[in-house]
Amino acid sequence: MAINFQDNDPSLESQWRAIILFGKNSATYKFAFGKALLELTSKETNSISLKELSPIFVKTILEHLKNNDKQGNSNSSTFLDACRKFNNQEISYDNLISITEKYGFTNVVDAFQNVNGGIIPNQFYQKDYNGSSKRIVITDDLLRLKESYQFANFNDEVEARWNLVETAWNLEINPNLLEVKIDDDLQTLFIENDFMRRVDITSAKASLNGYQKGKCFYSFQDISIISGNENLCAVDHFFPHVHKISLNQSGANINGVWNLVLAEKFVNLDKSAKIPELKYLERLYKRNEFYIASKHPLGETIVNQTGKTAKERRQFLQKQYDLSVNLSIQKWKPKVELEPLF
Repeated sequence: MAINFQDNDPSLESQWRAIILFGKNSATYKFAFGKALLELTSKETNSISLKELSPIFVKTILEHLKNNDKQGNSNSSTFLDACRKFNNQEISYDNLISITEKYGFTNVVDAFQNVNGGIIPNQFYQKDYNGSSKRIVITDDLLRLKESYQFANFNDEVEARWNLVETAWNLEINPNLLEVKIDDDLQTLFIENDFMRRVDITSAKASLNGYQKGKCFYSFQDISIISGNENLCAVDHFFPHVHKISLNQSGANINGVWNLVLAEKFVNLDKSAKIPELKYLERLYKRNEFYIASKHPLGETIVNQTGKTAKERRQFLQKQYDLSVNLSIQKWKPKVELEPLF
């Protein structure tokens, strides 16, 4: 499924999102490295040594460790232990930077651009480890990302994906019991653990945006997840709230991630409580499969909410669609619709 996501739209934006959403997650270094690359791109940096990169790279890991101690699957890590010691004021900042330069980039530099067993077509950087200092050379392809309308969304998308991964690790919830929910008022995703204690995860918009490639689910117009932006999108329930009682009786959680999409604000207003035409149900199925391919917690949540197999998930969506059509009668499509990307 991840390959289809990339092959259908081999743009620089799509390749970047394939790394963040579908690359392997044995540690969260990938997300810290991604955020560092975005910062370098904003500054239009062409080349940087690992020593110069270390403060940029380590600062976000230090922040995340304060909230979630588990940042990797390995039993021990010299680099993460040094970060913990610095947070506990047990080592100096200079010592931390020295350890980061030596150990922090050991795997991430080589692995970051690898998706599904191969390197992305347009590499965003090259290694230059032949001189007196190890360096990362930023390519024009990464710098061109800055020209993309979606560039402003990327940092929030990386942060959201990081939050989702570390939450799954640190809560140690059985994947079969995992259910991510939305707070409609705050527009955030959260989990309730075994003791019914609510754990806020991240922004709903930032979590959903990458899987729609930064486009309105219905019209494929560009959308923004940045507060205050004139194109700020809305979180839409594909099957509307007014059908909540009927769908809940059929076993469907209408507030589930499976039913949440991002829509351009005027498209969302026009849709209101209407039911989209059938082709959009197929699009919803594909979008949900993107989540499942990206692993839990969102993927596991959708599996738990809609079915263990692809066939079951199709049958589930068809059942909800039939119920909703009987309730609303009229079907809807957006007044503007650009070329579909999924």
